[in-house]
Amino acid sequence: MLSIVIIAVIVIMAVAVLTVGRGRIRDGGGRGLKHRFGTEYDRALADHDGDTKAAERELGERVKQHGSLQEQPLSREVRAQYRAQWADIQDQFVESPQKAVTAADALLAGLAKDRGFPGEQFGEQFAALSVHHAAHVQGYRGVHTAARGQGDTEEMREAMVGARSFFEALVAEQATDFDRHSPPSLNGTGHAPWALNRRHTKGRST
Repeated sequence: MLSIVIIAVIVIMAVAVLTVGRGRIRDGGGRGLKHRFGTEYDRALADHDGDTKAAERELGERVKQHGSLQEQPLSREVRAQYRAQWADIQDQFVESPQKAVTAADALLAGLAKDRGFPGEQFGEQFAALSVHHAAHVQGYRGVHTAARGQGDTEEMREAMVGARSFFEALVAEQATDFDRHSPPSLNGTGHAPWALNRRHTKGRST
């Protein structure tokens, strides 16, 4: 009889520990996802109409699918080519904003693919990128949206500015390389094209 009571107590304690553990994992997972994804967590929450479980289920699935992805390195020559192409695109923005954001979108997709992120569909590529570059990935979304003609010239300019940080994060050899090559408003020639673009925009408006 005593042994039965002991066994029952052990089972009850085990269930209690398991229940508490699950609660801790669930809470820790939510905090971990929010910390990992930042503003992308808030966006996922908004996309799911405030449903925290649905948003975290989606983000957790991204981590499950893409968390183990290993980014491929770029050679010094390839990184230099990408930087030169990006500088050309920024210069092109002055005369043709729409062509520039379209070219930027294509360049970022190709760069991400070269770094090892799946590149067949934007949604899949963005999901993988959000796991590893959550702090900058909104810049990719912005320029991708702008490339589809959704926005005026000022909105396209802002999309390009946001995409610059994402570009630098991807093209950097390592984190410290990103810090060295990320002046906020300079292109590869040392100019500040976005100030020029504001004047250009005003001059074109009628």
